[in-house]
Amino acid sequence: MLKVLHEGEKYSAPCALLLGGFDGFHIGHETLLNAAKKTGLPVGLTSISGGKAGGDIFTFSEREKIFGDAGFSFVLEIEFSEQLKNTPAEDFLKDLFGKVSAQAVFCGEDFRFGKGALGTTALLKEVAPCPVTVLPLKTAGGEKIATSTVKKLLAEGDLAAVNQILTGGFFVAGTVEHGRGVGHTYGFPTLNLTYPKEKFPLREGVYGGYAETEAGRFPAIINFGARPTFGVEEKKAEAYLKGFSGDLYGKTVRLFPTQFLRPVMKFESKEELENQLKKDIEKV
Repeated sequence: MLKVLHEGEKYSAPCALLLGGFDGFHIGHETLLNAAKKTGLPVGLTSISGGKAGGDIFTFSEREKIFGDAGFSFVLEIEFSEQLKNTPAEDFLKDLFGKVSAQAVFCGEDFRFGKGALGTTALLKEVAPCPVTVLPLKTAGGEKIATSTVKKLLAEGDLAAVNQILTGGFFVAGTVEHGRGVGHTYGFPTLNLTYPKEKFPLREGVYGGYAETEAGRFPAIINFGARPTFGVEEKKAEAYLKGFSGDLYGKTVRLFPTQFLRPVMKFESKEELENQLKKDIEKV
C-alpha cells in the first residue's frame, strides 16, 4: 500500500528513490521504476504540485492512485512555493536526504533542481549519500517523451496518443455532485464532477470513454467544458454512463476519455440534442 509523506514527514527504511516532479507517470518514467525495482528495496519518488505552465496533468489524489497501482511504496508530496523556488540546489538535496534513507537514486538525464534549476545530475552524484543512476530519456518518433508532450496532446484532444504515453491513461477523478437534473428529462441522466483548477485543461469537447465507479466500469460519453445549450458557461466534467442505474452522489468516480467525438455544440431544440446524443452513444 502506498504511503503518502507530506512536509515534515520521513521515510526511515532503506529504499530506492526516483527524483523528479512526477505530476504524472509515463512510459519514460517506467524505465526508472524498472531499474529501481532491481535493487530489491522499497521504491519511492518525489512528486511536486504547482509551478508548471498550464497546471499539472494529475492532482495529488489522482497521482496516489497511479503511483499505488505502479507498485511504489511511498511518495513524498511537495507543494511548489516561493521558498522551494529559491532554495539553493545543495540545500534542496540536504533537506531531501534528511527525510529519506535512500540507498540508491534514479533520475533522467534532464533532471534539474534548486534555485534557477542550477542543480544538475553531476551535483546530485556529488552530494547524494548513495549511488546515483542517470538514465537517458526515452524517445518516440525521434522526440523525447516528456510532460510537455502530453500537455500538447491534451490541448489537441488526442487521447489516443496521450493514452499510449501515460501509464494507466489520462483521467479526471472527483466526487459526484448534484447537477441541474436536466439530463433526466432527456432520458440521458448524467453525473457531474468539478474539473480541478490545478489540473491541465483537456480540450473542450465531447469524448467517448469509460467511467470507473464503485459499481464497476461503464462505457461513457464525457463532456468537458461549458454547456452552451443550457446557457451554462462554468466548465465541468459531465458524463452519461451507458448501462448504469443508481445513485453515485457523494461517491468518487474516475472518468477516462479515450476518443474525441466532437466539439461542444449549442442545440436549438430538445429533439436535436437527443438525436446527437444517440449518435454519440453509437460511436462509444
